[in-house]
Amino acid sequence: MGKNLQFIGIVFLGVSVLLGAWVVSQSPSNNVRPSTEEQYRYEFISANESNVIIFDKKTGDYWQKFISSSEGPTEWEKQKSPATEKK
Repeated sequence: MGKNLQFIGIVFLGVSVLLGAWVVSQSPSNNVRPSTEEQYRYEFISANESNVIIFDKKTGDYWQKFISSSEGPTEWEKQKSPATEKK
């Protein structure tokens, strides 16, 4: 009786592993890839030796960070593009 129970357990484990592998292999086909426009939405700009900017081409917003630890803020700051400001 013990051998039969062990055999059933091994078969169940094998079937479970195969079924799990099949489910995981099918999941990447359901992923939605971003469009080419979305892939190149952000641009990294090195303004000078102490400033870096990430520019959002879609909204015109940009984030600026000062690299020098002795001057200015060291955290990213979101700022509006001057082109989108209403006068």
